[in-house]
Amino acid sequence: MPNGIRAELNGNSGIVILGIFAADMAFAAKRLPHIAETLLGSDFKLGPGGKGSNQAIAAAKAGGKVTFISRVGKDPFGEIALSAYAAAGVNASVLQMEGVSTGAAFIFVNEDNGENAIIVAPGAAGLIGIEDVEANRAHIEKAAIFMTQLEQPLEAAIHGLRIARSAGVTTVFNPAPAQTIPDEIYALCDFVVPNEVEVAHIVGHAVETDDQARAAGDILLQKGAGCAIITLGARGALYHTARQSEFIPALSAGKVVDTTGAGDAFLGGFAAALSEERAPAEAVRFGCATAAIAVTRPGTAPAMPLRTEIDELLSSS
Repeated sequence: MPNGIRAELNGNSGIVILGIFAADMAFAAKRLPHIAETLLGSDFKLGPGGKGSNQAIAAAKAGGKVTFISRVGKDPFGEIALSAYAAAGVNASVLQMEGVSTGAAFIFVNEDNGENAIIVAPGAAGLIGIEDVEANRAHIEKAAIFMTQLEQPLEAAIHGLRIARSAGVTTVFNPAPAQTIPDEIYALCDFVVPNEVEVAHIVGHAVETDDQARAAGDILLQKGAGCAIITLGARGALYHTARQSEFIPALSAGKVVDTTGAGDAFLGGFAAALSEERAPAEAVRFGCATAAIAVTRPGTAPAMPLRTEIDELLSSS
C-alpha cells in the first residue's frame, strides 16, 4: 500500500465525487473544420457528460455507492443530468441554479479512429465553491473514497481533499484538464491519476516510453503523492509507488468506436474496486476493463458498462 492508503477504508464503502456535469454534444466527422469553414458531419449525439459526472455514473454502474457533488442550471440540460443520476443510482447532491446555464461540452469525434477533441464550458458548475464542499462535509467524512478533478474551481477541489484527508478518507485526484496547480495538493492525495498528456504538463517532459512514465511517476511521488497511476491509452496504465512499479496492460472488448470518456470510465471503475478494499493494482486492472468496454460504444456516460459486463471481461482476459 502506498503511504496514506487505509487498508480498512475506515469501515466505509461509499464514494463521494466532486466535479461538473456538462451536456455532451458529440459531432463525428473526418476532421475539425478550419476557421471560417463549414464541414458536414456524419453523426451527432446529445447526452450527459463532464468528468466528475462521468466518473460518478461509471462508479455507480460498476457497483459503487456514489454521491456526486455539483451544480447545474434549471434548464433542459440540468434535467438531463438529474435523470442520468436517477437511472444510474447516483445520489445527486446537486444544486440547481436559476438564471445560469448548465455546463456543456463540444466534442469532436474522428469518425475513422474514434479519437476526440473537447471544449468545455462549465456553466453553473463553474460556480462550485468551498460552500458546496462544506455543505457536503458529512458525506465526505463518512466516505471510503473521495475523488475530484479540475473542471470545477481549484479551491473547491483542494478544500474537499483537505476534509477527506483530515477524516482519514482515501483520496483520488485526477489533475484534468491539464493546468498549473500548486504542489501542496499532492500531499493531500493517496492516488494521483493523470493521463500521459496531463502528466507531461505537470512534469515538463513527454511520456512516450516506459522509462519516461516511471520518471514522471517518481516526480509525482516526490511532490508528495502516495501513489501515481498514469493512464497510457492503448498501452494500459502504470501503477507506481515507492515500493512497486508495474505496467498493467490495456484490455480489449472489441472495436474502438469512441475514446471520449475513457479516462473517466477508468477512474470510476478504479474507485468502485478500491471502495471494495481490492488491492490498488487489482483496482487498476478493474479500471482498465471498465475503460475497455466504454470505448467500444459511442458517447460518455451512456457508454459506461455495468458491473456484470466488467466482471465478464475480467474473467475472460
